[in-house]
Amino acid sequence: MSSRLPSRNILLRALSAGDAALLARHLEPVDLAQRFVLEPPHEPVAHVYFPDSGLASTVARAGRDRRAEVGLFGRDGMSGLCVVLDDDRSPDECFMQLAGVGQRIVSDRLREAMAESATLRPVFLRFVKVMLIQSGQTALANAKALLERRLCRWLLMCHDRIDGDSLELTHEFLVMLGVRRAGVTTGIHLLEGRGLIRATRGCIEILDRAGMEDCAGDIYGPPEAEYVRLFGVTPGGSKS
Repeated sequence: MSSRLPSRNILLRALSAGDAALLARHLEPVDLAQRFVLEPPHEPVAHVYFPDSGLASTVARAGRDRRAEVGLFGRDGMSGLCVVLDDDRSPDECFMQLAGVGQRIVSDRLREAMAESATLRPVFLRFVKVMLIQSGQTALANAKALLERRLCRWLLMCHDRIDGDSLELTHEFLVMLGVRRAGVTTGIHLLEGRGLIRATRGCIEILDRAGMEDCAGDIYGPPEAEYVRLFGVTPGGSKS
């Protein structure tokens, strides 16, 4: 029996009625502003967040200036994977890249609920598996794919998780693809020249989704296919 939680978050909607009831009294609605930190690095995680909208990035850092995105999720997922894995912190930072809304729960309350129910943690572990696959595919793309293919993959992943075709993104966020700002600008111009996107200040509009999938090729798709296999819907919530 599926849950009745009033949420667009796919993980919460995938819970059984009993597991949803365990969490319902502890969940609280929250606005998720752009740059809001869901999970600071190297600090105990106080809350676990389940976005209903918006996009969150998990970012690895080396020193003060080197950083790269290693995970991306929206209403398909949750923060606090370390809590699901019975730990309390991560070296990575997780923050909102695009503003949205969602729900959160105190980490200790989630631990108690997972200890009480044998079926709750496995739902969240399925998402952990998807994120591990996504991180591996990101490493492969960064090592082997041309910039325009990587940029297409990343924009497709963002597009999967939003409503509409417009992404309010700055070059600062795109630099987390692991390339210099000038490289990002070149990649955007290449995609614009092919009629795949339209870029204005602070916004990228997807014009040709099918063309972008062709451009990305086989570096886009494995994590998304695994999500469909495990949850029966796409990361955006559409039926498979």
